[in-house]
Amino acid sequence: MSKSPRVHTAEFKATVALAACKGDRTLSEIAAQYQVHVKLVQGWKKQMLEGAATVFSKTDRPVSSKESEAKQAELFEQIGRLKMELEWLKKKSAAFQ
Repeated sequence: MSKSPRVHTAEFKATVALAACKGDRTLSEIAAQYQVHVKLVQGWKKQMLEGAATVFSKTDRPVSSKESEAKQAELFEQIGRLKMELEWLKKKSAAFQ
């Protein structure tokens, strides 16, 4: 029987990639320690090095939950308003037909 593939968390991937970036051990040693394939370690290290610049950029800052809730409430309000306008327009256009 085949095993189902393991799903690794972002924290685990970051830990393995940081260990690979340090360079004090070979990728094979790191892969053996964390029980993953060497290709995964290589890929995670590459992703970390390519995405390192976004960690310090201001445009990719995480949105706080209060900001996202306020934005969501505003959008729901706008949806409700647009639905009301659409119903009103449908009712008025039916009178002209």
